[in-house]
Amino acid sequence: MTAPVRFPRFFVTSPAPCPYLPGKSERKVFTELKGPHADQLIEALGRIGFRRSQTVAYRPSCVDCQACVSVRVPVRDFTPSTTQKRNLKRNSDLIATECRPWATGEQFDLLRKYLGTRHPGGGMAAMDEIDYADMVEHTPVTSYVVEYREPSDGLMPGRLVGACLTDRQGDGLSMIYSFYDPEHEARSGLGNYIILDHIRRAREDGLGHVYLGYWVDGSDRMQYKIRYRPIELLGRDGWRRLSSEKHDALIAAAASAPRRARDGASPAKDASLPQFDFSE
Repeated sequence: MTAPVRFPRFFVTSPAPCPYLPGKSERKVFTELKGPHADQLIEALGRIGFRRSQTVAYRPSCVDCQACVSVRVPVRDFTPSTTQKRNLKRNSDLIATECRPWATGEQFDLLRKYLGTRHPGGGMAAMDEIDYADMVEHTPVTSYVVEYREPSDGLMPGRLVGACLTDRQGDGLSMIYSFYDPEHEARSGLGNYIILDHIRRAREDGLGHVYLGYWVDGSDRMQYKIRYRPIELLGRDGWRRLSSEKHDALIAAAASAPRRARDGASPAKDASLPQFDFSE
């Protein structure tokens, strides 16, 4: 006799100010990830728009707004643009290494530099080393940190210029949070390069998608996600590929966004690490 399958319990957060659209409030539905089937659960939930934060899977559940849309890149059909090809060539000497999900002081220093430059007023700006370690190490699923380093001098590891916390799922890679050196004058577009490298990794591993989190229509700092084509959006009828005409219009709009929004940021929502309460 087989043991009964336990359906996860879902909870809803209280409304809070939206970090992306002024005048809006946000609310999340969430569930706990634990036990031997956590990988299967987050994979199933990821296909319907959930994201992971430590041991929690969550997605927006706002009453009067559906601006947050899950997006993913179908890697087998992806073709880099001329600009993306230049980015790949410019950063082709970087050495990318998959590391176990273990936080390091070097990673944290880079994160602090990134947050201080790109998101000085965000909720994550107050993170300390323990907060960062919790973000990286509290994972019940198959995760790793991809480090991006400049070439070594033969004696010491090269300079760390980027990193990404990534979940590996059966159908793709889910980019949980990425950060990089935003002041490196010789390496513009590092955030976009990290996404391009994940697309390459997924394709080489025979995976179908790279999940980029939520694209927020109307938020300048989320428009970089629309630059990858083709791209699929999750709607009421499931995943659908954005039409060429609509994609062209959105890319043109993204090109007019402020430069800091065009350079690529974290695929995860940046406002703060989501806080969840499982109490009754």
